[in-house]
Amino acid sequence: MNPNPIERLTNGIIKENPTFVLMLGMCPTLAVTTSATNGAGMGLTTTAVLMFSNMIISLLRKFIPDRVRIPGYIVIIASLVTVVQFVLQAYLPSLNDALGLYIPLIVVNCIILGRAESFASKNGPINSFFDGVGMGLGFTIALTILGGFRELIGAGTIFGAQIMPSAYEPISIFILAPGAFFVLSCLVAIQNKVKNRKPKDASVQAPSCDHDCSTCGNGACGGKFFDMTVDDKKDNK
Repeated sequence: MNPNPIERLTNGIIKENPTFVLMLGMCPTLAVTTSATNGAGMGLTTTAVLMFSNMIISLLRKFIPDRVRIPGYIVIIASLVTVVQFVLQAYLPSLNDALGLYIPLIVVNCIILGRAESFASKNGPINSFFDGVGMGLGFTIALTILGGFRELIGAGTIFGAQIMPSAYEPISIFILAPGAFFVLSCLVAIQNKVKNRKPKDASVQAPSCDHDCSTCGNGACGGKFFDMTVDDKKDNK
């Protein structure tokens, strides 16, 4: 069955979120999310590269020889990363300085290479484009949430705006590396708890029992066929 573009869009945000579900791209996730702004900036930068690299690789998938497909993907991704970096340097120099080395490292981000290899190389350009958008938005949302929590607890601000009262004493460890691991683990645990929660269905009831264990296939009454007498077993045969 052919994938639906809307399904690919929601899939990357919820079902296969690259950060909270697939646990991919942990290097930039832990390193640049010292604030919500940095998290959103890295996420949107990666989204731009993801959606266009997926589309281009899908268009060229039949022309790229199988033996050099990975180097070919890297050339395409590196070209897009270079364009994105030039745009950031021209229009958002402060964000470019904050992200620093992690912008060029998008070239080898396992999320981008993984989607290129597992999806874009096997599907059409439209579905591949929406797959890149979905994965990128899922990555952006995760990084923004992670950066927001770290910034709120570690500095008392969100997106640079003061949220906590002046009497609040920031816990600076949350904007350091240990804080990144702690917040990420808590968010993943919450996500798993919500995902694995089973709804209670009151309409599902245990089947009634007629107290005849010889015909009972589910043991609803708790009785056991082995508790019957030897004569009863012979009669049942």
